[in-house]
Amino acid sequence: MHPGVRYGSGFTVLEVMIVIALVTILMAIGIPSFQYVTTANRVAAEVNGLIGDMQYARAEAIKEGQTVVVCVFNGNAATPGCAVNNSWQNGWVVCSDPAADGTCDAGQPVYRVQNPFNSTDTFQASSNTSTVTFNREGFAVGLPGIITIALHNVTNVPAYTRCVALSAVGTLQVQTVGVGNCT
Repeated sequence: MHPGVRYGSGFTVLEVMIVIALVTILMAIGIPSFQYVTTANRVAAEVNGLIGDMQYARAEAIKEGQTVVVCVFNGNAATPGCAVNNSWQNGWVVCSDPAADGTCDAGQPVYRVQNPFNSTDTFQASSNTSTVTFNREGFAVGLPGIITIALHNVTNVPAYTRCVALSAVGTLQVQTVGVGNCT
């Protein structure tokens, strides 16, 4: 060091501008990737929730030897039951149906309740299906063929669309756009 010369510490304007430019570029690249990951994970969780509850209902029907229903939730937490619409994003109910009337009646055991989605995703069933009934053999009875419950996120981007396909024999399959009846 030279005597009497004072050195300043800090950054030059050029160095600060370079750092700001690099951070901006990294954010421009990273934020869309992060949004894709969070949306894809949310969609997967919502589809897996329905698949898991459908498989549970089928297993319970076989185990208990009686009909089990999965239906769109009526929104009443005190007495969960079936709604008459095909908007599965409103949640769903899994219940025992010893009367085999395809609905969750008062006094019948309720196994699970899925509350409505917090997101703005839509989960619509084909053929206006609001109820799936599994008999004691594990078959999905009363379906008009293979039904598809399609999950679309608010942007309706096909990459995020997932469908749950359910056949009369009770098999479940997750599909993407272009596979089966998934649109």
